[in-house]
Amino acid sequence: MHDSPGIDDDTLQRVVALFYDRVRADAVLGPVFNDAIHDWPGHLQTLSAFWSSVMLTSGRYKGNPMAAHLKHQARITPALFERWLELWAQATAESLPPDAACAMQAKAARIARSLQYALSPLPLPGAA
Repeated sequence: MHDSPGIDDDTLQRVVALFYDRVRADAVLGPVFNDAIHDWPGHLQTLSAFWSSVMLTSGRYKGNPMAAHLKHQARITPALFERWLELWAQATAESLPPDAACAMQAKAARIARSLQYALSPLPLPGAA
């Protein structure tokens, strides 16, 4: 049992599809994602499984999001994370009850912070 009322696998699939339709069409995010993803139907299934694991503790996702993002480290900037979170907030707010949207937005913000931290180059020792 999960503690996310208003969220189930069908809802997550709809939110993910809506969100990534917008990402693909976005002037900032679209070029990065469209260059990186070659099988959108498969990627959307993976992302739905990821969010099911995150929000419903389903265990459906078996991948490594950090490794997937590290492959594109050179193109991922803080501004991309900000735009991603903006579009995510819009899609979740439009698709979910307010409490569920807030829960998904909070999870996305934590995930984005973790990814951003991991993808940021560390300063060299002694560098100012």
